[in-house]
Amino acid sequence: MEMKRRPNVLQRALTHISSVTQLKAGLIILCLLLIMAAFAPLIATHGPQELTDDMAVPPGKEHLLGTDGLGRDVFSMIVYGTRTSLVIGVTAALISGVIGTVLGGIAGFYRGRTDTVLTELNNVFLMMPTFFLILIVIAFFGSSMLNVMIVIGLTSWVGNARLMRAQAMSLRERTFVLSSFAVGESRTRILFRHIMPNGIFPIIANTTMNISAAILTESSLSFLGLGDPNVVSWGQIVYNGRSYLTNGWWISTFSGLMIVITVLAFYLIGDGLNKVLSPKLRQHN
Repeated sequence: MEMKRRPNVLQRALTHISSVTQLKAGLIILCLLLIMAAFAPLIATHGPQELTDDMAVPPGKEHLLGTDGLGRDVFSMIVYGTRTSLVIGVTAALISGVIGTVLGGIAGFYRGRTDTVLTELNNVFLMMPTFFLILIVIAFFGSSMLNVMIVIGLTSWVGNARLMRAQAMSLRERTFVLSSFAVGESRTRILFRHIMPNGIFPIIANTTMNISAAILTESSLSFLGLGDPNVVSWGQIVYNGRSYLTNGWWISTFSGLMIVITVLAFYLIGDGLNKVLSPKLRQHN
């Protein structure tokens, strides 16, 4: 007998929360993060790379979240790190969303050999150890912020492609699409004007969740020392604080909490959108 896949702890907890509540909670957290990123120079008490004589000082009045081993203010670095995480997460998710939508739409709409080739390509990326592929690409082409965003986006489109393919296969049999064929509209026009716009809603929800995955991937790369050294990121702060866990726990702890909170916010938004946009899930909510 095939065993049913057990939902993780977060999914089980979210099943008891309404979609509207999830969306509100996620959007509130996201708004706070956007305010922090937009007004970072006004919110931060010090420069993100400003060195002081107070090295590994615990949280206090002068340094709200303490300092790291080089005397940099942890609170200020976290505030500026919000910009890095949001930019990388959103950009990488948009890249994966566009690629997945186009390839999935083409595969589901045209079918035949085109579908076979694109599905096999999808399966290759699905079976590929994505994180190790990212490590190899970063090692060859460098760990700049642009490279990190592009490589994450180019390796995370599989889920969107599978969703869009299913949507396209369903929508191409609908009456309004068949009517478009009857009046002589080209296949390309039908695909981009009728199929993709009407099948984009699951992609929006999934892409929102992909922002969380992109932020976690960037944080993991920074923790391994493969992030962009010229920008401040939360993963980089965790990486720098690993040597001070016994006498400077605050360095890694607060930046790690920001990663958790941000990932949770986008997961709440994505799951909430999925429930709102999906009629079946909306009936059970």
